[in-house]
Amino acid sequence: MRGGAQAHLIECDDGHFYVVKFRNNPQHRRILVNEWIGSAFLNYLQISTPETAIVDLPADFLAANADIHIQLGSRRQAIEPGWHFGSRYPGNPAKVMVYDFVPDLLLDKVVNRNEFLGALVFDKWIGNADARQSIFFRARLQQRLTSERQGFVAHMMDHGYVFDGPHWTFTDSPLQGLYFRPSVYTNVRSFDDFEPWLGQVVHFPEEIVDQALKQIPPEWLQDDQSALENLLTKLMSRRKRVPDLIRASQSGRTNPFPNWQ
Repeated sequence: MRGGAQAHLIECDDGHFYVVKFRNNPQHRRILVNEWIGSAFLNYLQISTPETAIVDLPADFLAANADIHIQLGSRRQAIEPGWHFGSRYPGNPAKVMVYDFVPDLLLDKVVNRNEFLGALVFDKWIGNADARQSIFFRARLQQRLTSERQGFVAHMMDHGYVFDGPHWTFTDSPLQGLYFRPSVYTNVRSFDDFEPWLGQVVHFPEEIVDQALKQIPPEWLQDDQSALENLLTKLMSRRKRVPDLIRASQSGRTNPFPNWQ
């Protein structure tokens, strides 16, 4: 797969395909922790994101599949056996096409387009140092009277650089976390347009944080347990700052909310 983490698309024994980021990826093992926590928080906020799993790659499987490796210049680096992070592909790759870009005409018709506003709330809070990443795919959508139709759905994905990636800090800037297609923010007129996500983040429950923390494999943390707990404490103290961080986006090179009143 594309990207600095050099993830691989792997079919797992549950019958699903996963984009797997390895513990010894070139970006740092903390990337896996970031992905796990980010996905857990998005699920609580009911913002569409791929399902996740902790994927076990045993030594015999890796030995039998030499194509699964990390390329560092001219050198091939073996994947460490054990637990890795998996982001589920939305179907069979031979049958389901996934896009990271759709034309403006289709973007306007994405059924959950408003979730880009929720994703911005999330990204500002969690310090996503990357631009907002998303994928699009066609899915069958349930309508009234049980009829169905095909429509494009967006999934928010690739959260390795929340918490400023492996640095585990918060470096806020006006452009941080914004999606590169400004049309998703055209209808924003006030903080009301960021609800219910803004209120959910400002009052984010600590038990969701604790639950996500307890599910992280010890191999991903090694000696980082204390550092992660301190990071999450700082994260919770940022909750009430999120409205200010969103409004500060207007002070960047371009105003993403031209219709804010």
